[in-house]
Amino acid sequence: MAAQGVMTGSAVRAREWSGLRPADQLKATPVARGDSHIAFSRKGHVVQMTLSVEKKQFTTQKSEETFNAAKELMPGGVNSPVRAFKSVGGQPIVFDRVKGSKAWDIDGNEYVDYVGSWGPAIIGACDDQVNEELVKTLQKGTSFGAPCVLENVLAQMVIDAVPSVEMVRFVNSGTEACMGMLRLARAYTGREKVLKFEGCYHGHADSFLVKAGSGVATLGLPDSPGVPSSSTASTLTAAYNDLEAVKEIFAKYKGEIAAVVLEPVVGNAGFIIPKKEFLQGLRDLTSEDGACLVFDEVMTGFRISYGGAQEYFGITPDITTLGKIIGGGLPVGAYGGKREIMEMVAPAGPMYQAGTLSGNPLAMTAGIHTLRRLQQSGSYEQLDRVTGKLIQGILDAGREAGHEVCGGHISGMFGFFFCAGPVNNFEDAKKSDTAKFAAFHRGMLERGVYLAPSQFEAGFTSLAHTDEDIDFTIAAAKEVMKSL
Repeated sequence: MAAQGVMTGSAVRAREWSGLRPADQLKATPVARGDSHIAFSRKGHVVQMTLSVEKKQFTTQKSEETFNAAKELMPGGVNSPVRAFKSVGGQPIVFDRVKGSKAWDIDGNEYVDYVGSWGPAIIGACDDQVNEELVKTLQKGTSFGAPCVLENVLAQMVIDAVPSVEMVRFVNSGTEACMGMLRLARAYTGREKVLKFEGCYHGHADSFLVKAGSGVATLGLPDSPGVPSSSTASTLTAAYNDLEAVKEIFAKYKGEIAAVVLEPVVGNAGFIIPKKEFLQGLRDLTSEDGACLVFDEVMTGFRISYGGAQEYFGITPDITTLGKIIGGGLPVGAYGGKREIMEMVAPAGPMYQAGTLSGNPLAMTAGIHTLRRLQQSGSYEQLDRVTGKLIQGILDAGREAGHEVCGGHISGMFGFFFCAGPVNNFEDAKKSDTAKFAAFHRGMLERGVYLAPSQFEAGFTSLAHTDEDIDFTIAAAKEVMKSL
């Protein structure tokens, strides 16, 4: 992490310049840096320099001014509720740019970013290669509203990767994917009831805004006004990881449930891992009853493994929803599944769903080249290594400072709670000390670390995160934990 400071001209002292000419000095490449020490390398020769830096004061004046203006223009000043920092206090920072593992706000503050646009930036933000390909596609047109070859390419990549997907339909968001999935499950089974789990979020469609976690929990709203009772009358809920409760529901509504829908790893109530017997039990129950098992992998797809959570856990659902990573940072969503189910979708079948920008060439291009990068050997091992180091460092920092903390990770997805744990469901997650998390979030922000602004959101790493980023973050966490 670059020192957050302004270097005074007289404060630079070269410990070893070793005869480099001024022109060569300018070409020297930085190979390591810290608050007071930088090493440069040129043709194998290392030049050591000591820097005296004057710390910049953390300020968000421009962000505050911009956000105050935004509140007069957009509801709450944002276009998605969690961005408003309601659960962590203070006003949100306004981003200026992102690159790799870093983000910069309009006040010039630099952050190590663990949000990554809420998951899509798995290979690093603003990737040069993806951008080059986007420019090539852009020159041909941003949207056709007609078939294009790129749709075939990305569709085949998704089908090859995700065990449950034999056919896929692209849409423009995770919410839209879940809306299509729900209609499809009902059309295929001829049933109306759907079972979801408390704290799992599947977009803002009416049927799913029941005990939905995430932004709803962050705002303290049990449900959303404007959702008619008729829209949720067929929505059943159970606690995550509670297989016995699911068995009771199936016994009560035998032959009436169209689908069981869940996040196979919860990311919208914080980071919660499923019990293996829970997933297997859901697979067995739905198969026996003729209901569809649906994995909402908008968050976990291509993140916890190339084939998603279903590959990681070895449990194959009937229908899968995807988003985020498959668009490489552009708006995208998808739902897919067995061929016999997907052939219900128009125009192959009677279940109608359409979208003007679905399968647009820009999103397809970004998705294709993001997935190609993830196919490279060692990608998921690297994600697992840096994320494991990060979460262990944060947990150790908390415990050393006397706090009750628990958490974990799978590949490039992680989370932690300010409670002793274990956290197996949303009720357990709500035992976390959210006031302490808010103070921790602010302290980390002021030290150059950007975490999700809610206790009830998972965090994300990328292939661009370095050991230097992780060490910097852990050092900041130790400082902040001691101050709480």
